[in-house]
Amino acid sequence: MATAGSAAAPTPQDLAEHALAASTADDCVVVVRDATSANLRWATNTLTTNGVMHASSVTVVSFARSAAGTGTGSVTSTATTRDQVEALVAAADAAARASSPAEDVAELLGDRVSADWADAPQPTDIEVYATVAPALGEAFGRARSAGRVLYGFVHHEMTTTYLASSTGLRLRHVQPNGHVGVTGKSADLTRSAWVGAATRDFTDVDPLALDDELARRLAWAERRVDLPAGRYDTILPPTAVADLMIDAYWYAGGRDAHEGQSVYSRRGGGTRVGECLARPGVGLWSDPAAPGLECAPFALATSSSNESSVFDNGLPLGRTDWLRDGELTSLIQTRHSAAMTDLPVTPYVDNLLLEVDGASGSIDDLVAGTERGLLLTCLWYIREVDPQTLLLTGLTRDGVYLVEDGEVTGAVNNFRFNESPVDLLRRFSHAGATVPAFSREWGDDYFSRTAMPPLRVPDFNMSSVSQAL
Repeated sequence: MATAGSAAAPTPQDLAEHALAASTADDCVVVVRDATSANLRWATNTLTTNGVMHASSVTVVSFARSAAGTGTGSVTSTATTRDQVEALVAAADAAARASSPAEDVAELLGDRVSADWADAPQPTDIEVYATVAPALGEAFGRARSAGRVLYGFVHHEMTTTYLASSTGLRLRHVQPNGHVGVTGKSADLTRSAWVGAATRDFTDVDPLALDDELARRLAWAERRVDLPAGRYDTILPPTAVADLMIDAYWYAGGRDAHEGQSVYSRRGGGTRVGECLARPGVGLWSDPAAPGLECAPFALATSSSNESSVFDNGLPLGRTDWLRDGELTSLIQTRHSAAMTDLPVTPYVDNLLLEVDGASGSIDDLVAGTERGLLLTCLWYIREVDPQTLLLTGLTRDGVYLVEDGEVTGAVNNFRFNESPVDLLRRFSHAGATVPAFSREWGDDYFSRTAMPPLRVPDFNMSSVSQAL
């Protein structure tokens, strides 16, 4: 309760409205984000740290019109008071007036208000782990008794975003985001395995099941086989497929493709929209309403790039098919790039799903059908090598296993790989059912909402042996 002589702290809506009122630019867009997060960390079968954090930020995008065009200025900073917001507004207004005319200029959207606009930010706290924490304690005891060592963390965040504009937008979105990552090692630290998962609320996370899977993988690694570089019949679990498909999505900008700078560029000019890039039956799409992977149903941009535009803030988002039945049907498009390419406006959506028509079964089913090959766990340190083919390089990590006669018979050394995720969608021989998948490479900080199938690729290119453990 506020005491006499004190004023209640401004709400996110207050900050947004104050910014709009303070701006002297021709138009203004304000994005206020309020986030709380809770985490637990453990090492050597012992909880080490836990904590709850709160953060808030304000982005002010100002628009200044002149005879030459419309300039924009965007400034983002932590701001919790009206004075701090006024400083951001002044900086954004000045930047807009000093900037060159924006090439992505478009009419700002307006007159749309979320039914929950007036609601307070939705927080999280340590109670989100009420069922997970006791199960973790049990998993620690089991691992200790069996000579396993567990390391890992759980993280949960609730981010409430408020989008307001001088043209009448008042939109709100609450985004839950959680994940767990656990590394298990043998007592002598010579064997290592990893499991992870994304979640919205941790009600679907079972630490004992994660420990069971780690125990299984560490048992596989009791036998060690060294193999040379080469092309191998390789099973990619959903997490590794997510590692690769996220890159296929992130590099799918319509403007880059139109200008001949990506794997989605048509030789001779234009894009490859309409071409079959993958096997028949392959679908790759994003959908803000995808069950368990829900994300913002409207466009949010704090700055402009080839894949986003501050003028598009508030554009409604729906399901977008990037690949349908193997055919490239859409690319990430702002209104500006869509006009350049003469293709529909299909903005970026913050989730990704891959499915193969008729595919069923699990990783274990793919293993059972493999005479001799490799089973990966996850990939890391993934980098682009050639944008024209989207050739990626990276390393395997925390478990590469040998499959012989339908069974896992041991662990092998790590490799560096060179592969294009777009090419893999044409070359894979078998697929399983699509399930929620957490990317080890990108899920922690950037992109956790994915669902992928396991894939079997008959000639996955392990280009060299890696000395990484």
